[in-house]
Amino acid sequence: MEGLLLADKPRGWTSHDVVAALRRRFPKGTKVGHCGTLDPMATGLLILLVGRATSRAQALMGLPKVYCGRFRLGIETETGDLDGRILREAPIPPSVCALDLRQTFEKHLGEVELPIPKYSAVKFQGRPLYSYARRGVEVPERMRSSRIESFDLLSWAPPEASFRLRCSSGTYVRSIAASIGRHLGCGAALSALRREAAGPFRVERARSAEELARLDSSALEALLAPAEVPCP
Repeated sequence: MEGLLLADKPRGWTSHDVVAALRRRFPKGTKVGHCGTLDPMATGLLILLVGRATSRAQALMGLPKVYCGRFRLGIETETGDLDGRILREAPIPPSVCALDLRQTFEKHLGEVELPIPKYSAVKFQGRPLYSYARRGVEVPERMRSSRIESFDLLSWAPPEASFRLRCSSGTYVRSIAASIGRHLGCGAALSALRREAAGPFRVERARSAEELARLDSSALEALLAPAEVPCP
């Protein structure tokens, strides 16, 4: 039993929660993994690999991603999204308008270097960064290079802006939101995020994680697709 499943992760579930729920539905000892972590507050496409297909995880993780979401201006949080403790609130400059946001978005196109959030699964000395952050232990700030292919403003209804973003794998959208907030002088944090696509795989083809978790192994096996790595 091996192959690929597309899941639509709900808000509040971790990526590990989805994997654990599916693993319980397969015969004991079946490997199940995912390609690219989504934060608990995020929803959308999660590529799942089953059996020997898990060996292709690294190649599939490198696929470019498409996200849509919202960020709220005038607030900074510990985690970079509204699930985190508020660190600072500031008034939004009255001059900020849709044009200012579009121009700020344009400054983030191409190759960008942004800090990795303290609350992330990236490891430092063998432990994920979030384990240090939860204990209040400071670690050296680490940067990550990303490529932003497109960054479009969908709507501006103060204090929130909706956007669609096409970016390279490994991009932290929370870091982009925080950078937008710094450029505008008032801070910003993600209020919603949804992964719409990873390479050619789209969330419209995915089954909800709750539905997948209710199916038995035979029904799940019937849904498995070949875990082929798309040509660039």
